[in-house]
Amino acid sequence: QVQLGDSGGGLVQAGGSLRLSCAASGRTFSNYDMGWFRQAPGKEREFVGAISWSGGSTNYANSVKGRFTISRDNAKSTVYLQMNSLTPEDTDVYYCAAHLGGSSLPIIETAYRHWGQGTQVTVSS
Repeated sequence: QVQLGDSGGGLVQAGGSLRLSCAASGRTFSNYDMGWFRQAPGKEREFVGAISWSGGSTNYANSVKGRFTISRDNAKSTVYLQMNSLTPEDTDVYYCAAHLGGSSLPIIETAYRHWGQGTQVTVSS
């Protein structure tokens, strides 16, 4: 299986940017579609976006479309989440996740078998 490690979270002012990284080890990273989710305390995990194994397809939640960009570097076994124009509503723990198989990018968390440990993003107003 693949092991995932999220990093890059932190504290940023509203309107600022952060880039999260998710480094993979273990199985062949390029076989997996990769997703990003986020979760606030007491709330369900929310889909943020996903990228196909090749990087050729992406899908985003409406709440982040136009502000967040997912990319990947298969040579480095890493997926990135570039977050711009951040608002306090983006404050959450962010998780990367890996999905194997299928013809479309899943948006539900149960489709992803492997998860990072999460990284906290806090946006101050």
